[in-house]
Amino acid sequence: MDNRSEPARDPHVTGAEAEQRRSAAARLFDLRRVIGGLFAVYGIIVTLVGVFDSQAEIDKAEGVRINLWAGLAMLGFGLLMLLWQWLRPAEPPASPEERGVVGPPDGER
Repeated sequence: MDNRSEPARDPHVTGAEAEQRRSAAARLFDLRRVIGGLFAVYGIIVTLVGVFDSQAEIDKAEGVRINLWAGLAMLGFGLLMLLWQWLRPAEPPASPEERGVVGPPDGER
């Protein structure tokens, strides 16, 4: 038994299904989705805190509703990241065959 670095081949998986799986995996691990989602959730929370700030908290910040503005900025950034991810989805990585990478010749390993 030799240890070649060839991927396991499933006879039931066609090329289109393999491409679809790679595409789904690329979208699943897209950092724009994670960053955008976290910023949007935290932005909503901080915005709500800013809307319900007491007058003492506003006076402490020199009359600026800092939680409201920071929350709106975070929410805007999160939505921008999610919009970017939706408009330009992640491309799946090229398969070794598409890149022209071939395994080592027999006997070199």
